[in-house]
Amino acid sequence: MTLRRGVALLSCLLLAGAVLTACGGGNDGVETSARDTATTTTDSGTPATNESPAATTPSGTVARDAAGTDLSVVFLDGAKLATGHRRVAPTQAVARAALEQLIAGPNATETGTGFHTVVRPQTSVTGLGVASGVASVTLSPALDQGVDAATAHQAMGQVVFTLTQFPTVQSVRFGTGGTEMTRADFADITPLIFVESVAPGDAIASPVKVAGMANTFEANVRIRILGADGSVLADTFTTATSGSGTWGTFAVNVPFAKGAQTAGTVVLFESSAKDGSMVNVVEVPVTFS
Repeated sequence: MTLRRGVALLSCLLLAGAVLTACGGGNDGVETSARDTATTTTDSGTPATNESPAATTPSGTVARDAAGTDLSVVFLDGAKLATGHRRVAPTQAVARAALEQLIAGPNATETGTGFHTVVRPQTSVTGLGVASGVASVTLSPALDQGVDAATAHQAMGQVVFTLTQFPTVQSVRFGTGGTEMTRADFADITPLIFVESVAPGDAIASPVKVAGMANTFEANVRIRILGADGSVLADTFTTATSGSGTWGTFAVNVPFAKGAQTAGTVVLFESSAKDGSMVNVVEVPVTFS
């Protein structure tokens, strides 16, 4: 081998190593830094602790010091998108792990709350790469193969919301040459209060991070934590980054006094501008750790 050929080969190897490192050790690795910060307020007017909706650190049912990676997977609650949480073995390939958990479907707790999925269990991930904010994914069978348009739309929404939990993924392209799709393409199946943390079955402690997206009047989101007996353990509100026809994000740490309660419900809702009644209600069953 000549000196010139040896230098060229070494340069190629160094370039390949840099690409793999940038992708988290593989072409489906995704960075896990936090999203933008939202504005939050308590009922008493005291500023609450602001946090960004974490990419892979939702409240989970596994102890926080246990080894593992926390992920969100997006299913359907009725005709609308809804979040579930999973803890998987430590992995750099978090995007692939999230898709595999999505394909596995809702667990018993989620099914009991009404969650379901239109992503078929025989689906396999045959290609996945993340570059320049775009996740390119190939699934077999394709999500629109052999199903009606509405079902395909819901399945794509599940995948897009699952993959865009990661800050390095802004849009998703299905198959070769497909159109890039973002969360905005699924506004019709996104509830006006979309909760990303907490999720059904989470074991929560005080204060608990409650985070997600909202499109509510004046960006207000009410939050209550109830005990299993119906007692009110917390009653507060937060303000999303946008509202009144525009989607925004919200995140707040909510303190609560569980007392003797071992389980309960986190309730998010909007107060009707017309009569003050609860609208766009989301109820998340949890246990208290």
